[in-house]
Amino acid sequence: MSNGDVSIAVVTMRFDASNLAGLVAVLSKYVVMTRMHPGCRNVDLLLSAIQENRVLVIQKWDSVDAQRVHFDSALMVEMAKSCKNLLTKAPEIELFDSMSSHDLA
Repeated sequence: MSNGDVSIAVVTMRFDASNLAGLVAVLSKYVVMTRMHPGCRNVDLLLSAIQENRVLVIQKWDSVDAQRVHFDSALMVEMAKSCKNLLTKAPEIELFDSMSSHDLA
C-alpha cells in the first residue's frame, strides 16, 4: 500500500454446527489463542441471529502474509481437527485483502 494507506487482511470463517455447544467450546479456545498470534489485530466469534447453529469467526490481520502463516500454524490445524464431527458441512472460509482508496479512482 502506498500513500500512507493502512493494509489489513480479513478472514471470515462460517461454521454450521451439528453440535453447537461443542463447536463453541472449540472456537472459543481458538479465538483466544489466535489473538496472541503475531500479526493478529483481532478475532471475533459471532452467533447468527438468523440461521440456527451458525457461527462466524472474523479475523483481522496486519497482512495477507501474516494471516497465511497463521493458517499453516499448529493452532489452526488443531482447531480444524477438533471440529471433526461438530459440523453439518465443511466451513466456508474467505480471505479479503484491503485495497487503497486510490485503487477506486
